[in-house]
Amino acid sequence: MCNVNFKSIVLLLGLMLPAAWCGATGTCSSDGHSHIQIKEAAVQDTPRGSSIHASIDGHTLTIAFSQNIGQIDVEVTTADGVRFRYETTPSPNGLSIYIPQTGDYIVTFTLDNGDEYYGEFSVTD
Repeated sequence: MCNVNFKSIVLLLGLMLPAAWCGATGTCSSDGHSHIQIKEAAVQDTPRGSSIHASIDGHTLTIAFSQNIGQIDVEVTTADGVRFRYETTPSPNGLSIYIPQTGDYIVTFTLDNGDEYYGEFSVTD
C-alpha cells in the first residue's frame, strides 16, 4: 500500500515539476493570448465586470460579453490618455480591434446605467 502511494507521488512530481519550471522560466509555448483583467472604475449597480472578457493577441484586442448587459461604449486610449478608438456595441455581441502601434493601452467599458469598467494591456510586437 505504501509503495503505491510513493509511486503516485513520484509520478505526480514528475508531471508537475516540468510544468512549474516551464512556467517560471517563460519557456512554455502558448497560443499568444494574454487575458486582460477587468476592474471596476465606477459601479453604482450590481457589478457586471465578470461578464466582460478581453484579451490581446499580438495587435488584436478581442472583447466578448458572456451575457446581455445592454449597450456598451468601448473606448481604447493610450496610457497617456490619447483616444485611439471609440465604439458602441450591443452585448452579448463581441468585437475585435486592431491596434497597429506598440505601447501601453487602457480599454474602458461604459454600460447604459453609467457603470464603468476598465482593463490595462500592452501591445509589444
